Amino acid sequence: MNFDPINIALSSVLILLGTALIAPLFRKNQKFMITFSFILAAIASLLAVAAGVVTVEGALVEKMVLPIGLPDLPFHLRLDALAGFFLTVVGLLSLFVSIFSIGYVKGFLGHRSVTSLVIFYCLFIAGMLSVVLADDALCFLVSWEIMAGASYFLVIFENEKADNRKAALLYLVVAHIGAIAILLAFGILAGIASGGSFSGYTFDAMRQANIPPHWATAAFALSFFGFSAKAGVIPLHAWLPEAHPAAPSNVSALMSGVMLKTAIYGIVRITFDIIHVFPWWWGAIVLTLGLISTVMGVLYALMQHDLKRLLAYHSVENIGIILIGIGLSMIFISFKLPLLAALGLLAGLYHTMNHAIFKGLLFMGAGAVLHATGERNMEEMGGLIHKMPWTAAMFLVGCLSISALPPFNGFVSEWLTFQAFLLSPSLPNNLMKLLIPLGAAILALSGALAAACFVKAFGVTFLGHWRGHHKPHHLHEVDWTMRSGMLLAGLTCLGLGVLPTMFINWIDNIAQQLVGSTLSLSATQYGWMWLTPISYERASYSGFIVFIGILVVVAATYLLLHVKPGAIRRSAIWDCGFEKLTNRMQYNATSFAQPIRRIFGFLFSIRERVEQVPHAGHKAFPKKLHYYLSVRDRIWKWLYKPVIEASFWISRQAGRLQQGHIQTYLIYSFITILVLLLFLR
Repeated sequence: MNFDPINIALSSVLILLGTALIAPLFRKNQKFMITFSFILAAIASLLAVAAGVVTVEGALVEKMVLPIGLPDLPFHLRLDALAGFFLTVVGLLSLFVSIFSIGYVKGFLGHRSVTSLVIFYCLFIAGMLSVVLADDALCFLVSWEIMAGASYFLVIFENEKADNRKAALLYLVVAHIGAIAILLAFGILAGIASGGSFSGYTFDAMRQANIPPHWATAAFALSFFGFSAKAGVIPLHAWLPEAHPAAPSNVSALMSGVMLKTAIYGIVRITFDIIHVFPWWWGAIVLTLGLISTVMGVLYALMQHDLKRLLAYHSVENIGIILIGIGLSMIFISFKLPLLAALGLLAGLYHTMNHAIFKGLLFMGAGAVLHATGERNMEEMGGLIHKMPWTAAMFLVGCLSISALPPFNGFVSEWLTFQAFLLSPSLPNNLMKLLIPLGAAILALSGALAAACFVKAFGVTFLGHWRGHHKPHHLHEVDWTMRSGMLLAGLTCLGLGVLPTMFINWIDNIAQQLVGSTLSLSATQYGWMWLTPISYERASYSGFIVFIGILVVVAATYLLLHVKPGAIRRSAIWDCGFEKLTNRMQYNATSFAQPIRRIFGFLFSIRERVEQVPHAGHKAFPKKLHYYLSVRDRIWKWLYKPVIEASFWISRQAGRLQQGHIQTYLIYSFITILVLLLFLR
């Protein structure tokens, strides 16, 4: 095998498939199987990263035909700059999570076998890498189903829990509805590209086809619907906050961090690469749904007290931010503004990488907390920074990154998105001049709400005193493999934030390939230290200088407080007149979100009540107050619940056909034959 990037990428997939095949041979020695399998998964992920980095850097385009598939329909593979970027995203997070998984998965030993978890974990990553490499509809859909099927079995891994089974079923149904829509989109494109031959199913044939506008719109609508279902775009998001918390935390990191990005890859591939000519209102639809997902996702997250569920809803928000960049790029390219289109596209791709890393880090942190405490409910946590300082530090890095605070990576991609928004006066369309500033305001609001949400998440989980009723005696810091996975992700967050110009230079070939313009000439014209998206006079940012400034302030504060004798004095906390503060007097997750819940309560279905337990002496002095709060998603009530109830009703009606009598079934067969004879003559 030649050491070309496409061969290296293919070898990565083969290693993962081979690991899934041989892992059951070691099922009697679970510890060895875990270490062996996840080390191989980490090596395969590293190979994928190497192939992706080289491909994007050199703007390479490599193709391969595999002699598998169906007769006259072999699998076609292609590795270009766009595929190389997503190969890097998937491989990089898979590398970190695989290292983390060595310690995390061992936590299941003693009460269940982890053989199925290891097998489907490897198949899951292999499926995602194959989706990115596929260059025809058949290979893409087969890879898509491998990814979806493997992730279903990972979600249902702890199948003794009824909630997990329900979450897995909901995920499977939504995933396959989306897959049907994608299949239909490919059917339209392949039918137009075929010209009476089988070759129309390849992406190359679709690229070269002259697609009529109405069929292009139909293909875009179907594909965007299908990929949005996988990405969790509102209103197709209902499966996401159910499935991600149900899965093991290492799997949640991959599902939220990179599985959702395969849907972003599909949207970019079909829209920019295969169809590549589209009207401005396609971008307006993408932008609008991105804005709705951004603000609604963060509001839903703020209402949660389950740590993993909170993180899952934030994936909805960040997918919305990515779609904002893509939508802006589509609008700009429709109006023949290629430089601004490059800015919007690269802002979206930058946030794709950033979200993969910091969301993976946060889910690994949540997994470390769950591993140490057995709890996902933040109301039952508190003060973990004293027992888990490494986890607390890494989780804080993730919180700062996702809150878009410098010098971490989330700030750079959101700042680039704002720069694209601020250039909307360049558009010759008055409707867009109105929509885009409104979108900028919504993005700013969601950024402030995200910061508030992660103040809550970190503060309630790691600061203060233990809030739970029973403090676990086994509370401890996680092992070195779990800390290593989180540390690598945290350092990557910092590197992407401090050195953004290097990343822009690397991914600039994607913009050249898809929109015909580059950003690096303007963005890096003042050297590696300064990021200037369009011009220095308009806006510039130096992550390196911000980082150095923060280091200087922190070092000076430390020296001031610790070198000067008597600079630190410890005393009892101010108790507001009470004699003694208890852990019940702290803010918890519910009380922290109350002001925002009051303001935006009309967006949710809220049920709130208080019950008194009367004192034996007099009812005016209640012994206890029980507070009940339920915050539900209105979209579930308006959209999903009626569909589910209708499906059950149809099933019950269809069930009446089963009479249990052979005579009745013969009558059914006779009527069916008559109908076929009448209508198919």
